[in-house]
Amino acid sequence: MQILNPATNEVLQEIAEDSRAQITEKYEKVKAGQKSWAARPLSERIDIISKYAELVKDNLEDLAKTLTLEMGKPIRQSRNEINGAGGRIRFFLANAEKYLSEEEMFSDGGMREVIRYEPLGVIGNISAWNYPYNVGYNVFIPALLAGNSVLYKPSEFATLTGLKIRELLWKAGVPENVFECVIGTGQAGQTLLDLPLDGYFFTGSYKTGKYIAENVANKLVPVQLELGGKDPVYVCDDIPDVKSAAQGIADGAFYNNGQSCCAVERIYVHEKIYDAFVQHFTDEVKTFVCGDPLSEETYNGPLTRSAQLDFLDMQVKDALDKGAKLLLGGKRLEKAGNWYENTVLIDANHEMSLMKEESFGPIIGLMKVSGDAEAINLMNDTEYGLTAAVYTADANRADAISTQLHVGTVYWNCCDRVSPNVPWTGRGNSGLGSTLSYQGIRAFTQPKAYQMRS
Repeated sequence: MQILNPATNEVLQEIAEDSRAQITEKYEKVKAGQKSWAARPLSERIDIISKYAELVKDNLEDLAKTLTLEMGKPIRQSRNEINGAGGRIRFFLANAEKYLSEEEMFSDGGMREVIRYEPLGVIGNISAWNYPYNVGYNVFIPALLAGNSVLYKPSEFATLTGLKIRELLWKAGVPENVFECVIGTGQAGQTLLDLPLDGYFFTGSYKTGKYIAENVANKLVPVQLELGGKDPVYVCDDIPDVKSAAQGIADGAFYNNGQSCCAVERIYVHEKIYDAFVQHFTDEVKTFVCGDPLSEETYNGPLTRSAQLDFLDMQVKDALDKGAKLLLGGKRLEKAGNWYENTVLIDANHEMSLMKEESFGPIIGLMKVSGDAEAINLMNDTEYGLTAAVYTADANRADAISTQLHVGTVYWNCCDRVSPNVPWTGRGNSGLGSTLSYQGIRAFTQPKAYQMRS
């Protein structure tokens, strides 16, 4: 398997894919190691994950450079991801004991009723390339803390990063028969689906997530799907600082080249401030430096996957054919690698793919709306339901709008952020189940009820 640098299409490294027999052998290994790992005191598992977090900090520059070279994320954003993901580890470490410990629910006379949280067993984690630390930590960190063993399949576009993660987990003290990487493309993922795992946790596209759910349904084991989105923002007419809102939303749309499941993908602006917002928005996007991802000045690097270039071309042509106006970008950059211009289209509508299908690239459509009712209808006009944002000076107005949005996360005067304190969950084609928060700890356990009379 060739690992390509998306900025140049040069081969970084060649790595042998795991065969079906090798993956099966890895499964048997981590299955054998799981019970002894679960038998260790939780305090020991916490200490080991704490040591891993320290090793990540000690190796930050090497890890960031690896991520940038194989995925194209600008180096500052690679550092930001790795450092920010450390906050998720800190959350899990601080809350593991509270949510994994035995709970006494009833005690009266000689009768006690207790819940204990047991590990699921062997977890399959089929992960994503766009934020391999963030989405990986959502799964394998709480899974390991809860006493599970993990078969971790990094995306083929983040293979080197996945191997770095394995190296540091082993170095921190996670046994080699408790955490193991599965290396390969879709066929390796299929082998995981064929194995008798005790839970499947996937981050990626709706199409693949649906396929996984259908394939493992007969096993009756937990399936958690963290899928994509077509996340909207509505900018109300009462915001006090149109420029500041436009700048924040532009960052939410173009950060990581728009390759984020919760990136801003469509923008609705009240007609009273539409022209001003568009001007400030385009002014901000023009400042985003597109260039060498290893440069400290770069804001936008290459797209990770070359196939996405064709899809963006299609969305631009479709939007223009249906009446949109192109303000910025709209085409590939004439250079080696997977480069696409930052693209802004206005006067969009819901006849366009741009406003309906997940773009996952540096492209955005803006649409003028007459008021809250129209905005709500348009924001809900999607098969996805990950996040949605409302910008308004009025808290009551924000709440009235947000309660009508069919999404897992709502933002008021912010966008494109994830916090470990609250569940990360989607509706519709955006996913199934929850990661993060206390729910994302207990997702890797099975409760056992004890009713005991003394």
